[in-house]
Amino acid sequence: MQFQHGTRWRVVLSSALGATLLVGALAACGGTSTSGGEFSAAKGCTKVGVLLPETNSSPRWEAKDHPLLDAAIKQYLPNATIDYNNAAGNADEQQTQAEADLTKGDCILVVAPSDATKAAAIVAKAKSDNVPVISYDRLIQSNDLAYYVSFDNVQVGKLQGQYIADHYQAYANGQAVPNVAIIKGSQTDNNAILFAQGGLSVLNPLFSAGKLKNVYETFTPNWNPPTAESEMEAALTKTSNNIQVVYTANDDMAGTAIQALNAQGLAGKVLVTGQDATVPGLQRILEGTQTMTVYKAIKKEADATGQIVAALSKGNSTASITNGATIKTQGGANIPSVLETPVAVDKTNVSLVVNDGYVTKSDLCAGLPAGTNTQGIC
Repeated sequence: MQFQHGTRWRVVLSSALGATLLVGALAACGGTSTSGGEFSAAKGCTKVGVLLPETNSSPRWEAKDHPLLDAAIKQYLPNATIDYNNAAGNADEQQTQAEADLTKGDCILVVAPSDATKAAAIVAKAKSDNVPVISYDRLIQSNDLAYYVSFDNVQVGKLQGQYIADHYQAYANGQAVPNVAIIKGSQTDNNAILFAQGGLSVLNPLFSAGKLKNVYETFTPNWNPPTAESEMEAALTKTSNNIQVVYTANDDMAGTAIQALNAQGLAGKVLVTGQDATVPGLQRILEGTQTMTVYKAIKKEADATGQIVAALSKGNSTASITNGATIKTQGGANIPSVLETPVAVDKTNVSLVVNDGYVTKSDLCAGLPAGTNTQGIC
């Protein structure tokens, strides 16, 4: 069960007994401070390894997460030095990078996994050196994680699904039961599974009630945009171009799916979802070819990570950072967590992303065709 508290979603245990056991476990293993032996290498640590997964799924990793993590870690731990690596979508390479960081003496690791399951080996190796791993944005399936910092990723999918539920009739184009193609992210990314879980929790009842029809559904290996375009083409071929709604998990895949729609004269006539509030995605929303995206304030995610890194290094409690939130791994461990809140964005509130400083007005407005309704932003 999840409930919203302030600006973050808090996850609670199902019973008072479970909560009592969790508190005891955290105290025993040093989960709220570095006083225990498990994370002893973190006490006084100033060498931090930051490992991001790839650049394929979204430009956010290099354009946003990398600089924001650097800034946040150095803000909260000014004497920190950071070893940075991007795995370029290769899980084995990410493990090699992590092992190199540990060999160099990095004593806290921040890892956004390329593969949620394979990255458990990184956590195991770090644990053998008493080094804590903070799973960043994507959950590593390891019971030995120290912390998890992300967004409420089921809620991301729910926002996408609910947007479809609220707006599909405007795109029905005479179709009594509109057809939906579902293009999900990479199955090796736990977030992609959570996004789909959230989206389908809204859409499945509509499918069951005969209000929408699921005509195509697939995961997209490595979040690869060209693959998403091929998947969209396959869905169009399967239905003789009879598609009214496309659930795409993020903006980059939405962009290539829209290319496939455009080739059939359907761009702007089909409801298309996205995620990450990228500049191209937001521009497509203003132009009318993409319908919505999900904005995740990555600075909050990076700041929370920097705060946890600093607390680990200083041997301080993280209780005020996580506020009791946990996420359960597939292995059953409750990982102390920070889960920020995502926001749905469409043509009516694009200004939110600009006003928040996530994208600049000049970047958003550059190259937009003359006559585009920019909602007064440009």
